[in-house]
Formats: sequence, C-alpha cells, structure tokens
Amino acid sequence: MAMSWIYLVVAGILEIGWPVGLKLAQSPATRWQGIAMAVLLMAASGVFLWLAQRQIPIGTAYAVWTGIGASGTFLVGVLFFGDPSSLMRYLGVLLIIAGVVTLKLAH
Repeated sequence: MAMSWIYLVVAGILEIGWPVGLKLAQSPATRWQGIAMAVLLMAASGVFLWLAQRQIPIGTAYAVWTGIGASGTFLVGVLFFGDPSSLMRYLGVLLIIAGVVTLKLAH
C-alpha cells in the first residue's frame, strides 16, 4: 500500500509539469519544447496515477493527484512566472493541501 502512495505523490508532482509545459509553449522560442514537455509529463503522470489506483480508491487518488498538481502549479506560477499572489490565494492552496492530507489520513 505504501508504494501506491509513493506512485500517487510522483503522479501529482509530474502533474505540475504539463501546465508548465503549456505555459512555456506560449512563447514562440520554446513552443515545441513546451508542447513536448506537456505531453510527456502528462503521459508519465497518468501512468503513475494508474499504478496508484491499483490499491487506492479512484476518488481518493484523483482528488490527491489533482490537489498536488493544482497546489504545485500555483506555487510554480508564483515563484517562476510572476503570477499574482495574495493571502486569500495562499489560504485557498492551504485548504487544498489540508484536503489532500485529510484524504490520506482517512484512508
């Protein structure tokens, strides 16, 4: 069971990569690299999610996967792309993380 949770965390971290790839694809200089990054990381994330779902219920796995991806993408956007941040936005991300932790503890 522990390995399934490791797969799920890896899937969530890889989930961060495809929106970043799509962001990079907005620039003509990195368009094709960004698209390739998005497609490859989306596929890799999907494979690890599939591995995790062998032992973790689909609802829990999907919620944790998207929670890690959403929170991580938010942080990458703020730190590397100058996305706006505010106390309320950080609070929203903390609520997502709290939900992910709650799902893990309830499993």
